[in-house]
Amino acid sequence: MSPDRPEGPRVVVIGAGIVGCSLADELTARGWTDVTVLDQGPLPAPGGSTSHAPGLVFRTGPSKTLTAFAAYTVEKFNALEVDGLPCFNPVGGLELATTPERWADLHRKAGFAASWGVRAELVGPARCKELWPLIDETQVYGGLYTPEDGLARAVPACRAQLERARARGARFLERHTVTGIEREGGRVTAVVTDRGTFPADRVVSAAGFWGPVIGRMAGVDIPLLPLAHQYVKTAPLPELSGLNDPRTEASRPILRHQDRDLYFREHTDRIGIGSYAHRPLPVDPFTVPAYDDAEDMPSSYPFTEEDFAPSWEDSRQLLPALKGAEIAEGFNGVFSFTPDGMPVLGESRALRGFWLAEAVWVTHSAGVAKAVAEWMVDGRPSLDVHDCELTRFEDAQRSPAYVAERGAQQFVEVYDVIHPLQPMDRPRPLRVSPFHVRQQELGAVFLEGGGWERPHWYEANAPLAEGFEGHRRDDWAARHWSPVAAAEARVTRERVALYDMTPLRRLEVTGSGALAFLQRMTSNNLAKKPGSVTYTLLLDEAGGIRSDLTVARLAPDRFQVGANSPADLDWLLRHAPDDVHLRDITSGTCCVGVWGPLARALVQPLTRDDFSHEAFGYFKARETYIGHVPVTAMRLSYVGELGWELYTTADLGLRLWDTLWEAGRAHGVIAAGRSAFNSLRLEKGYRAWGHDMTTEHNPYEAGVGFAVRMNKGDFVGRAALEGLGQPARKLTALLLDDHAAVVLGKEPVYVDGVPAGYVTSASYGYTLGRCVAYAWLPPLETGTGVHIEYFGEKVPATVAEEPLFDPEMTRIRR
Repeated sequence: MSPDRPEGPRVVVIGAGIVGCSLADELTARGWTDVTVLDQGPLPAPGGSTSHAPGLVFRTGPSKTLTAFAAYTVEKFNALEVDGLPCFNPVGGLELATTPERWADLHRKAGFAASWGVRAELVGPARCKELWPLIDETQVYGGLYTPEDGLARAVPACRAQLERARARGARFLERHTVTGIEREGGRVTAVVTDRGTFPADRVVSAAGFWGPVIGRMAGVDIPLLPLAHQYVKTAPLPELSGLNDPRTEASRPILRHQDRDLYFREHTDRIGIGSYAHRPLPVDPFTVPAYDDAEDMPSSYPFTEEDFAPSWEDSRQLLPALKGAEIAEGFNGVFSFTPDGMPVLGESRALRGFWLAEAVWVTHSAGVAKAVAEWMVDGRPSLDVHDCELTRFEDAQRSPAYVAERGAQQFVEVYDVIHPLQPMDRPRPLRVSPFHVRQQELGAVFLEGGGWERPHWYEANAPLAEGFEGHRRDDWAARHWSPVAAAEARVTRERVALYDMTPLRRLEVTGSGALAFLQRMTSNNLAKKPGSVTYTLLLDEAGGIRSDLTVARLAPDRFQVGANSPADLDWLLRHAPDDVHLRDITSGTCCVGVWGPLARALVQPLTRDDFSHEAFGYFKARETYIGHVPVTAMRLSYVGELGWELYTTADLGLRLWDTLWEAGRAHGVIAAGRSAFNSLRLEKGYRAWGHDMTTEHNPYEAGVGFAVRMNKGDFVGRAALEGLGQPARKLTALLLDDHAAVVLGKEPVYVDGVPAGYVTSASYGYTLGRCVAYAWLPPLETGTGVHIEYFGEKVPATVAEEPLFDPEMTRIRR
């Protein structure tokens, strides 16, 4: 490696599509000018997805990260020109609703736009007709108009960035087919092509749907499924004659008819139509023809008329002018899908120096390139990208069968109205806890996360919810919810409940250097006696919150760490010295949370150890036995009640559950699900990493500054925290004024009538009798009134003092 050279390390980018060209531009702009971009096809249109992309850029969606990527792409391409023409045509975007459900969803999407800072307005049928005169407005309930969206001219944008990067020293080599990746000592060293070998300190796979091919050469799995997507152009239409400048092609907004999985754009006097309505058409990336062997280009497959026939009829219904028109040309264009629909970014730990920028659409291309360039040059992207990182996938989510099944489902659902809790249908069940059979007997209603089946409530508890009148729920908020959750929350507060916490990640950290390592990697002081438990944070060098952890010191050189995702293990392994050993023990273990005022009465008779408050205090741990089962017991509670987390091996999990269940009968024990859990944890103000706080936030503004010990010595992120001033924003607790109203999360929050932030987490607080919402907002005084926009309705709420429930912590420490 030679990162200290004036021109930076030697970087080879594989793929000269829109992502590769954007990345070369971003890297060279940051001073890394020894950049070589290789592609098997001719430049500037080498035949990948970029070469056929229709260029639609809609910025708004539920992902804040993707919206930011798209916003940067619009900003950058607006400023690029080729032959006197900009690389972006801001014609705007118009999404139509032809069903009541879609019209409601457009109100939700308008809320996303306000949350993420995108200008948008809901418009009626007459305005839709004005914006797109060819539509039959009698079919339309309304639309969402986003005036700054538009069309990216992808190939010219490649050319513009290619020329800028070349001027700074980058090389772009066409007709170079990659045949191998050389490595030594776990690091990448070179890229081999049919026309020579290129030494490299960093290699970036930006190969699009060829990503799995490059990944195999590097020994790195890339969970990506190429799929064909249909696109046609009509013959010239008299209605468009003379309307558009042939150089810019379009003047009317991009049109989306998502109720029929269709989108439309102008091509001068023709209309282009894309369809997601057809069956999934997977493509094996290992069989894609070379550029010179392809009939048109490698990413363009023959058009299958029979698949498009229903979409053509739907198009003619919406646009009556097409009833006398013909399809002049069509193709099935290949592009990439992942199991969760997000890009795959970051450096592989299996092969250091091998980076991924895959499964990226033109919409997000420049934004992704900026983030990856920042990551490579500065060590971190300025945006939170945890839901795009390669390391987010569990091993169970990497099988070819899983990637194929979930990737195809992502294609099917790309324009569907998806509830935030809605699980995928297949493959399920995939991962189950040892308690699964008992949960089924109790009528558990399972949702899914990380491949795990997670009970959200139990129908066996339905009689406890009879007569529930706590609050009203519209059809959307009532999905994947039941009033049974209220009953489960109440029993947890009044008696005792068992919670399956098995899906929470558990790591074992051992070795003579374990304490020093964890002290350096985390923010709190872990130098405590064995038997102590500490809440702490993983920070990055800029002081951003990578994760939050619960660390139990079980022996001088042995720790159990409660973490959030596979990325936490990856981060720790990247930094671990030789005298530290890390192991993910999640799959081989299980956990039951026993919480409620009667938790001690349930557990104490089952063990010979003293579980009194004096002998077993809060945030303490011990290894003991519950009945016949060896357990690690931790005095923790994320629901704000007395209780323990009890861990054992997976083979003894069912015995542990049955032991607790039988002993709990006398105390009215129930099993409770994550719906109640989420309500209870929000009442206590417990943060959920990835929702309430990310790398974009520091501990003090996130309200977890208590987990930072600046006087313990050096740790990752400490220097950045030293220079912080007063926070310009805070994670703020809100209570909805209307005791019957609810919001769900990601809604915009208005202060003095202006969008000022967004909701991170929300749930009805059954104990408080009010909906609790946490939101990122400017610092506000307790009692300040705000409004949360929920499906277009402004719902009043008030800034509340934390913690909302049991501020003296008497219920936990009893």
